[in-house]
Amino acid sequence: MTPVQTIRENHTAYPSRDHADATDLMAQMGVRMTFAKDEEIYGQDEDADLIYRVVSGSVRTSRVLSDGRRQIGGFYVAGDMFGFENGAAHTFSAEAITQVKVLLIKRSVLASLAARDRTVAEQLLALVGRELARTQEHVMLLVKTAQERVAGFLLEMADRIQAHDEVDLPMSRQDIADYLGLTIETVSRTLTHLENSAAIALRTSRRIVLRNRGALHRLNS
Repeated sequence: MTPVQTIRENHTAYPSRDHADATDLMAQMGVRMTFAKDEEIYGQDEDADLIYRVVSGSVRTSRVLSDGRRQIGGFYVAGDMFGFENGAAHTFSAEAITQVKVLLIKRSVLASLAARDRTVAEQLLALVGRELARTQEHVMLLVKTAQERVAGFLLEMADRIQAHDEVDLPMSRQDIADYLGLTIETVSRTLTHLENSAAIALRTSRRIVLRNRGALHRLNS
């Protein structure tokens, strides 16, 4: 049985609870799939008929611009939902940054459940609103200086990964550069500058200690 057949089979009966929870519904009704590092989850311009929730690992959404440059739209970690679109097709592709496990559920099924259950509708609206807020913050980030962009990114990822002062970034520096609209050389130089100013410490290329959150917040303000 193919994954799509399994999804259809799982969607033939809705939970009978009076009030549902969107994430619980995905766990009950969704299909779990595993993708290898750098494997495509869905492609740009493909039909956007599924919604995804990250169980473990991390995902990036990206598209290739007309001049060949890659633009990363967002990063998603455990607990995040992605694949929401205004239209019928995906404007970005989605790839696994690490090995990733995701839950898939048909978009039409979630819409039907939202129509039947106000709690689900409110939760989905909140999830879409959160994604819109992230998109707006990303746009605002792109008009800032390199230091401001990198500082804001580190603070954002520390909050989303729920790290304290030591952050293990799953994405590469090239991913960060394409997300922030910078070159990889600029990202590396900026991280080194932040380390020299005692705002951070670079344990490895991906493990970063936030030594002075106040300084990072001031740069990001």
